[in-house]
Amino acid sequence: MKSKLLSLPYLVWMVIFTMIPLVMIGITAFTDNSGSFSLDAFASAFEYTNVFLKSLWIALLSTVLCLIIAYPLAYMITQMRESTQNTVIMLLMIPMWMNFLLRIYAWVLLLQSGGPLDTLLSAIGIHGSYSNNTAAVIVGMVYEYMPFMLLPIYTVMGKIDKGLIEAAQDLGSNKLMVFRKVVFPLSIPGIISGITMVFVPSASTFVVAQYLGGTDDIMIGDIIDKIFFTNNHIGAAISLVLMIFILVFLVLMNLFGDEEAIA
Repeated sequence: MKSKLLSLPYLVWMVIFTMIPLVMIGITAFTDNSGSFSLDAFASAFEYTNVFLKSLWIALLSTVLCLIIAYPLAYMITQMRESTQNTVIMLLMIPMWMNFLLRIYAWVLLLQSGGPLDTLLSAIGIHGSYSNNTAAVIVGMVYEYMPFMLLPIYTVMGKIDKGLIEAAQDLGSNKLMVFRKVVFPLSIPGIISGITMVFVPSASTFVVAQYLGGTDDIMIGDIIDKIFFTNNHIGAAISLVLMIFILVFLVLMNLFGDEEAIA
């Protein structure tokens, strides 16, 4: 009884700030301006299928790059002394203390024509466009969300029982075999958490593409941001479709995690 009373504030919070907004979005998506039931908003929402697919592709590619960077980095950090680990993690997290938009502005200044990167590469004879394109959007995504991939993997790796590694070494396993047979399988829960924490916000973000992307790099978050104030029914329909896709993704990732845990 006591535990139920303690959880009551959280339940109230969830109902007010999570369930009620979701219900309102659902009602708006399935009605028209007169308040009657209608699927017209969904018909209009599917006109943005190409933007939706491109957003998912950019989010997927950004997630993969975050994993490629974060996994070996997390492994290297776990091999350091504990005091050094804390220092490195703090240094990696310091940029997160700044406002999200300010960090994006920093990349705009860095990648713009005549900016530091363009000036440096031009000095050695390399010329090109480094902003207002899909590559710049992906770079911004990786920069913004890489810590969300790193921390879960690092946390899981740090909790791996050293006795298991020593046992594998005593049985004749070299470093590569220890990593493949012990470290990697036990770090899969962290990988799954990291993928979830990066892919979900990447798929729905809109600020990064607005400031670093070109005219062809509009993401589904940008569409929702722009259309919601002109036609909230279509905006709600697009949001609902995106939420359903993300929910399916989360369920699949949880199922995969459960299978790995059983294995």
